[in-house]
Amino acid sequence: MKNKWTIIVFLITFILALLFSSLSNILGSLNNYFLIMATLLVISIGILFDTIGTASLSCDIRSLHSKASQKIKGSKEAVMLAKNATKVSSICNDVVGDICGIVSGSLVTILIANLFVNKDLSIYNIIITSVLSSLTVGGKALGKTYAVKKSNDIIYRVGRLISNFNRKK
Repeated sequence: MKNKWTIIVFLITFILALLFSSLSNILGSLNNYFLIMATLLVISIGILFDTIGTASLSCDIRSLHSKASQKIKGSKEAVMLAKNATKVSSICNDVVGDICGIVSGSLVTILIANLFVNKDLSIYNIIITSVLSSLTVGGKALGKTYAVKKSNDIIYRVGRLISNFNRKK
């Protein structure tokens, strides 16, 4: 079935968006400082996953195979990430990255409403949204530049992290 991957991505996106949106509603009722920190955290998660997705597309699988042949921890998982680069990129960049962008936008909207109650929100909304957009896009641009230069290191580190969660047989 050709559309199987599309359906899987749709379902993963729906579930993650549901979880993240629920979380943003819960965070909206909290302290403004915590809301600022949560917004920055969500932006950082988006940047991190965008970097991983880009690295998966630009890494050299041969050096990862070399590490795997030496039985270096995490290298087998790194090879798996590299072999599935389009899927990894789709999940990291499109699913997680885009959801983080939407959720951070929701959080900043709640923050603006909390901070500037009974005021004309337009100028505050424009300024804060511009700062948020600059942080997100600038961070992703830096992340992508780093991802292309250090793609093998990034994918190997992610592979090592994943290997910590794999069950030992």
